[in-house]
Amino acid sequence: MTALLRDRGFKVTPQRLAIYQVLASTKAHPSAEMIFSQLQPHYPTMSLATVYKTIEILKEIGLVQILNVGEDSFRYDAMTHNHPHIRCMSCGRVDDLDDIDSNHFIDDVSHKTSYRLTGQQFYFYGICPACQASEKSH
Repeated sequence: MTALLRDRGFKVTPQRLAIYQVLASTKAHPSAEMIFSQLQPHYPTMSLATVYKTIEILKEIGLVQILNVGEDSFRYDAMTHNHPHIRCMSCGRVDDLDDIDSNHFIDDVSHKTSYRLTGQQFYFYGICPACQASEKSH
């Protein structure tokens, strides 16, 4: 990551490294606010604007993808290969769907529309197992 930042003309700062580390070490798909809250005790002078700016840089150099799962803020994922996501409409949890093969659907869309597809994102919505269990216990 440090070489990618330098090669693209960006400074390597402890805050930028920490923001990427948070994203690379979680599958929780945090928002910028979540990242900021997690790092603020360790970097008290860091601003939320720094988090947003760093995420934009990480997206530009291909280390992060931005997810819009239907909330007020975006979520971020360090796994940049195309894969679907599912969001719990009760608690807001966002999970990867790595074992879903969407290639046939993508090929079908391309074939039926004659578009040269440049990307896609799939989002599914439901109630996660933990929220289903708590609903049953009430």
